[in-house]
Amino acid sequence: MKKGKRKQAEELPHANINGQIRAKELRVIGANGENYGVISTKEALEHAKEAEMDLIEISPNAVPPVAKIMDYGKFQYDQKKKIKVQKAKAHNVEVKGIQVKVGTDENDLNIKAKKASEWLNEGHRVKIELFLPGRSRFLDEAFLHERLGRILKLITVEYKVADSIKKAPKGLSMLIEKSKN
Repeated sequence: MKKGKRKQAEELPHANINGQIRAKELRVIGANGENYGVISTKEALEHAKEAEMDLIEISPNAVPPVAKIMDYGKFQYDQKKKIKVQKAKAHNVEVKGIQVKVGTDENDLNIKAKKASEWLNEGHRVKIELFLPGRSRFLDEAFLHERLGRILKLITVEYKVADSIKKAPKGLSMLIEKSKN
């Protein structure tokens, strides 16, 4: 079997309709917004049948549950639309990464700092790693912190340190994010 990412289908919240509704009494809202008040489920189903629409349980946890007389297809469409709007408003913050070495040249640092500034402006967090191969792992700690600080001085965006300098498997790393002014 092939392993990989599968696109998840948009899950709509399940709503009981018509015969699936188990409550004895419901607070019913009509197709045109009229309020029928608290009536029996049987009576509500009759109202829905007269209007040639469905009885949909909108708020099952309320006491008594709230139901609305409307077309089920329209209800599903409205729910999908709400989910789409929520997803559009949600902003995913990614952690982007930059890797530098002890001997990285100034020009290369400028390019990496420019990229980090762009990412910070987009609202992402940036993980800066100081890669330490071989013997460079045993260099003076203050010297290594100064090397990591070189790129921080070149970043043009106001930032704050989200996660201070820590030892990582490949060397040292830190996490920065845009400061909210």
